Parts: sequence; C-alpha cells; structure tokens
Amino acid sequence: MNLLCISNGHGEDVIAVRILGAIHQQNPEVSLCALPISGSGSAYHRANIPTIGKANALPSGGFLNRDPKQLGRDLSGGLIPLTQSQLSAIRNWAQVPSVYKGRPSSSSTHQRHVLAVGDIVPLLFAYYSGLSYSFLGTAKSEYWLRDETRKHPPVKFLDRLEGWSGSVYLPWERWLMAHHRCCNLFVRDEFTATCLLQLGLSAQYVGNPMMDSLLPTGTLPPLIEQQDSDALTILLLPGSRPPEAYENWSRIVATLPSLARTFPHRSLTLLGAIAPTLSQAKLIASLPHGWVPIDSTQSIYRNQNITLLLTNAYNDCLHKAEIAIATAGTATEQFVGLGKPAITLPGNGPQFTKAFATVQAKMLGPSIQMIENVDEVGDAIIQLIQDPERLQLICQNGKQRMGKPGASERIAAKVLETMSDESKITRNALYNI
Repeated sequence: MNLLCISNGHGEDVIAVRILGAIHQQNPEVSLCALPISGSGSAYHRANIPTIGKANALPSGGFLNRDPKQLGRDLSGGLIPLTQSQLSAIRNWAQVPSVYKGRPSSSSTHQRHVLAVGDIVPLLFAYYSGLSYSFLGTAKSEYWLRDETRKHPPVKFLDRLEGWSGSVYLPWERWLMAHHRCCNLFVRDEFTATCLLQLGLSAQYVGNPMMDSLLPTGTLPPLIEQQDSDALTILLLPGSRPPEAYENWSRIVATLPSLARTFPHRSLTLLGAIAPTLSQAKLIASLPHGWVPIDSTQSIYRNQNITLLLTNAYNDCLHKAEIAIATAGTATEQFVGLGKPAITLPGNGPQFTKAFATVQAKMLGPSIQMIENVDEVGDAIIQLIQDPERLQLICQNGKQRMGKPGASERIAAKVLETMSDESKITRNALYNI
C-alpha cells in the first residue's frame, strides 16, 4: 500500500510527519511519501520521508488567505510554474499500472491513497489526484465565527460576511469534503465537528495532533531549572520563519522595558524557544545594551532581575513557562492547549499579521490577549496573574479548544483502516473478473 501526504506550510508539515510516523509504527509495510506545497519540506527530510515534486519557499510562506497582497509576490516568485509542476508530480504518482500479465493487478503495492493536511489547497490537490483521499483540516475552526453560546460581534464590515454559508468552511470546500472519494474528514476541534455534522458532512474529531509529541525532555540548563521559586517564567515565541521571525523578535524585545517597570523586585525568567531555522547570533545582536552572558555557551543572559535563555528545547519551554509573549501560529496554539495564557503581538507578516492574530484570538478565545502597544504588555501580565478565576477559565478553555494528545495515532489507525478496506474491495473485484 502507498500513501502520499500533501501539506502546505511548516506547521502542517510537522503535523503530517507525526501522523506518518504513527502510520509507519502501526504498519511498516506502507510506502510513505510527501508533497510539501510551500516551503522546503525540511520536517519531512528530518524524518527521512521521501518527497515528490518541486519544493520552493515562496515569499508568503503559504499564508495567502489573510493577506491577499502576498499573492502578487508569490506570482512573481514562480507560483504558477511551481503549482503546475506539483500537480504533474501528483498525477504521475497516482498513475500506476492497472494490468499485470494481461490481468488487472491484485498486488497491494498498487493500492494508493492521499492524505491532505491543512486547508483547501492540499484538499484540492488530493481531489486532483483522482484517488481516494482523507483530509485533516488544521487551518479552520468554527470558533472563528462563534463559540458554544453566541456569534462573535463583527468588528469590521467584512466580518459580517464570514460564515455567510452557515459554516467557516465555504460551500466549495464542503463539496470537496463531501465527495465520495473523501473517505475521512478530520477536524481540529469537537465544536467544528458538531457544526459540520449538522450540515450533513461525516466529520470526525479524534483529537488535535498539534498536541502530540510535546512531552518535556529535561534538557533545560540547571541554572534555569534552579531559578528562584518565586520567579515568573515567561515564554517568548517569535515564530520559525525567517526573516519575519527576526522582526517579530524585535517586537518581543521591545516589551522588555515594560516588564522591567512592572516587576522591578521580582525575578523574571524569559525562555526564548528558538526554532532551528533561526540564528541565535542574530537574535542576541538585537538585545539592547545591558544584557550580559552568564554562561560559557553564550545562551543565557542577564539584565538586573531578568534572566534570558535562548534554546531549542521547545517542549521543555512550553511546560516550564507560565505565560507566553507570542508572534507565532502553531506554537502559540500548543501553549494554549496546555491550559496557559498567551499575549500576542501582531506584526507586519507575512504570517503573523493583525488579521491572522485576530482570527487566532477568536479561535482560542479567552486564552489569548492581543496587544498592539508593546508598552502595555507588563500591565497586562500582572493583571492576568493576579486573577486566579481568569486563569482557571483560561486553563479549562485551552484544553477544551485544543484537545488531548494521541490524535496522530487515532488518525493513522483510521487512514490505515480505509486503505485496508479499499485493498480488500480491489481484491474481491479482481477475483470476480
């Protein structure tokens, strides 16, 4: 059996890798490959999953849905020939011999299925393959439009148009999701599944794979682990995509004077969770005067009562921190899913724009506080940590909206079940020839 996974974005690639890893564990005989639509597909390469088609990092990074101006840059960057090449690669992968020694082949090696992860783009590509497909919709949630009790009040005129068709998923998306070749429809939260079921779609919620593989590794330096028990630990999430992440980091650094004014007598530990795609040297260079290294690795810095760690120990940072200052997508959602609050700082994009941050705040509800003025961050944090009822609400909300771990294994099992059923149907049809 053969499975092609199509995804569009670094976060989606990481989610897909988790699911493909679970598929391999449950059935090592399945042949896996992937098509990363946007970006280089580094997550697949690190997992030793072969890729098909051309890979190219376009200017938008795949974030076109909330910033149409990025489309022009992508067109100039070769979007059309890249798309044509990728569609051709999908069709070439899908077209396998149907005859073996004069008869249709019954070999399970010719059984092919497509898993699409992300939004309508990989879903369209999966449909274009002509094969059966499964879809995991990570990019949309009914929480964009409403919560369990009411619709979000419109802020702008265009907000009134969202949900005009009765769902955050538009009619053409729902058509692809309801197509007879779409064997599995997975969504990111139970609320979205309920809304789609009411519209007649066979949506399934088996958990959110974003919350998988987040266990701490115990690799934070002893100097951080042994901080004063009264210290407030804050996670800094600049995102993973350069050059935007460097600009985001500068905005996060601009909040530090506000933190220093608000907490003049309390120890603060800042955990900079830095993606491998970023240069720590560039991040350090943007620190203002007064920060000095206090360890031999040049990764821990101090300025009066504030200690800063720059590290790749992402999971450990998620669990250690009490609150986040974020300009990230998936990472922010994962932190919220652990029951913790995040303050977000919208920037110039192409990903973490004000439009993106607004949608994220709707999707994650009270767990997110979006702030545009960096001087207000300190006050926002102290108001938050002094309100235990609000913190309890945030804890419950985040876990409800993001779900429990284990979704990757459950999605893998359902995809394998679908592929096995299709293989049996094919064999039975051959026996009746």
